[in-house]
Amino acid sequence: HINAQVQFLAEGEVRAVVVHGIPLFHFTCGDKAGEALAMVMLIEEKLATPTEVAAAFECARLTVYRRLDRYESGGLERLTRQKSGPKGGRILRDAVARRMLVLKGQGVANARIAAQLGVTEGGVRHALVRCGYQAERAEQQTLPGSDPVGEPKGSAPSSESAPAECPGSAETSSDNDTKALPSEVPATAAVSTPLPASPGAVEVAIPSQPPVDAMEDAGAWADTNADADAAPVPANAPVAAVQGRSTADGADPWDRTLDRVLACAGLLQDAVPQFGPSERVVGLGALLAVPALAASGVFDAGAKVYGSLGAAFYGVRSVLMTMLLMALLRVKRSEHLRHTSPSGLGRLLGLDRAPEVKTLRRKLAVLAGRGQSEAFLRELARRRVQASGEAIGFLYVDGHVRVYNGKHHLPKVHVTRMRLSMPATVDHWVCDRDGDPVFVVTATPTGALARELPEVLREVRALIGDRRVTVVFDRGGWSPKLFAKMLAQKFDVLTYRKGRIPKVRRSKFVEHAGEFDGRKVKYQLAERVVRLLKGKLKLREVVRLSEDGTHQTSIVTSRTDLSSVEVAYRMFERWRQENFFKYMNEEFDLDAIPIYGVEPADGDRLVPNPARKDIDRRITEARAELAKQERAYGAAAADNAEDQRPTMRGFKIANGAVGQALRAARQGVNALREQAHALPARVPARDAAQAKGHEVVRLHTDAKRLTDTLKMVAYQAETALVRLITPHYKRTTEEGRALIASAFRLTGDIALANDELHITLEPAASPNRTRAIASLCENLNATQTTYPGCHLRLRFAIREA
Repeated sequence: HINAQVQFLAEGEVRAVVVHGIPLFHFTCGDKAGEALAMVMLIEEKLATPTEVAAAFECARLTVYRRLDRYESGGLERLTRQKSGPKGGRILRDAVARRMLVLKGQGVANARIAAQLGVTEGGVRHALVRCGYQAERAEQQTLPGSDPVGEPKGSAPSSESAPAECPGSAETSSDNDTKALPSEVPATAAVSTPLPASPGAVEVAIPSQPPVDAMEDAGAWADTNADADAAPVPANAPVAAVQGRSTADGADPWDRTLDRVLACAGLLQDAVPQFGPSERVVGLGALLAVPALAASGVFDAGAKVYGSLGAAFYGVRSVLMTMLLMALLRVKRSEHLRHTSPSGLGRLLGLDRAPEVKTLRRKLAVLAGRGQSEAFLRELARRRVQASGEAIGFLYVDGHVRVYNGKHHLPKVHVTRMRLSMPATVDHWVCDRDGDPVFVVTATPTGALARELPEVLREVRALIGDRRVTVVFDRGGWSPKLFAKMLAQKFDVLTYRKGRIPKVRRSKFVEHAGEFDGRKVKYQLAERVVRLLKGKLKLREVVRLSEDGTHQTSIVTSRTDLSSVEVAYRMFERWRQENFFKYMNEEFDLDAIPIYGVEPADGDRLVPNPARKDIDRRITEARAELAKQERAYGAAAADNAEDQRPTMRGFKIANGAVGQALRAARQGVNALREQAHALPARVPARDAAQAKGHEVVRLHTDAKRLTDTLKMVAYQAETALVRLITPHYKRTTEEGRALIASAFRLTGDIALANDELHITLEPAASPNRTRAIASLCENLNATQTTYPGCHLRLRFAIREA
């Protein structure tokens, strides 16, 4: 299966491409031209993407692009196999040739130049000859006392009689070769890729056509020197550099031209962060979150799960860091990068510029296409559980409904905040005792919490092992049968009671007080025992009386070791999740769609029968008509003149029309009920969709889960910083997150010294906020955190107001 509409079939020596069940192309096994034509036509007719075609025909994506280019340039004739063998000398691109001349002028050997540029040593020699490069010959020094005219027998030949050395030989290269360089050759950036240990033994052939991803990542790399923020580079700037540090002798650390060339050549998988002195960098305060991000393990987990993106300037680490910084700086969507300076955001990444909208979307699509977002989330959740400790003793589970207003047909879900049923998706979030998210589970479109909770509990058990935890949820998860299963699986229950609840007498309530998480609480509580499942399930019920004495809230739990006040406190703290959803929507745009489009959904899941729904609607209308006729018949009975019609028989004769209409209405209701009973209440989603002429689809899951995971990590990092400023800022509960968010937007300066990256921020809006951020900087400096991807240790400071 190439995709949902195209299949690739093989039978014997025959290969066929089938579209919607209709054979579109066929060719024999050895017909390379027919195979190439099938690949090209699938892309030309927009039936499949190059990635899907490459996977189906078991070839590299570069091969697909080459055949597509041949077809566009020469038609069908160009798809036939051309004569093999060399077509002539390789002509290096201008940028590579200029780089070669700069390296040669600095005395670098041909073998080392070949290793850096990804060509052979012979290719370097021939290219130097074509460029007209002439190495300056070394002059023989005259020994004291020797005859300057005649040379003794057996002595070395003079420079005039010596044979000319190869221009590319390392022996004749010297620092004086710069005199032979053309004056217009520019110097390039420092190399962030380490050189091989034995350059003489390395011979890498540059591909005839760079990978498409690497070419798009490079973009207009030749224009990066025109950045207004970049200082001019001297023509004799050295090329030796250390990863993550600026170069010496005036080289521009922000010029990443060579790295982009290497990415084009397929020799670079992720550009190493490289910093240099910069002043008044907007949003530099976002780097305050780097220690918390590094502690979360998001970069290690990304490298473990996703590995590499292949030849690219922006690799997995760069993409993850970009999306995390976007979340911290409240750049809520990829489209909003259009309003952000690429070079300014690149300063935070240690790059010359940040990826733009198209590049970031393409990278996200590649990561989502691997289907590893669930493994990535699970790896981060495992690290979170190991670090959280006692906070995992209580887990809060709640569903978040994301309303969809697009053109695709999605199942409807009841939206509580709107009190409507609308097309939407549902995600079930699991948070720890402190309200911080741990992981999220994508639910079925119409799945209620009680139906989806077993899947959530399986994920929880896989993360925490055999520990016993208390699961807190709202009335949507009420199910006594589910409670019995949870207790058998070592899960405790804490939820609201649902259904008709007998009231507790006012005299039974007693005031209880306690202090939890630094907060003092006081409730009017009463306690009793509740039995469910015909007495087989015995639970504890705690009832709270409202302050005005008019409302009673019933809480059911299996925890008998907790006090009544703690049971009530833990249950009412469930509102932290509601606040979390509200905050994430306002600050991080949790409901944003990262990638537009849909994917096939499970067509075998059961959904309400649409035919049954139509009959239920007709039954409701028939019942309304029956109620109308019953009221008319009752009114006739009330107005009956008993002195004229004292018997029931006489009343029926006099009101025959009303009675006949009543009997017809009853017959109609009974007939519709029989029809409803004959139809199944739930049918497969595929059958329900076909009845309406729709397809069973859902929004892209992996991309949404990946972006939600990164936003969750950003939220956790923000929470960690809020806790660090708590002892130094009195209004942390009310303004802690607002203070941290404003600190992320602070402007600052970048400096380098002794393998340290110094971040100096401008003062905040008020002295007390500046002091709080200063204390935060001291705590972060104590962690000795290095910037991800390099060895520079972060050092934070803030100027006094």
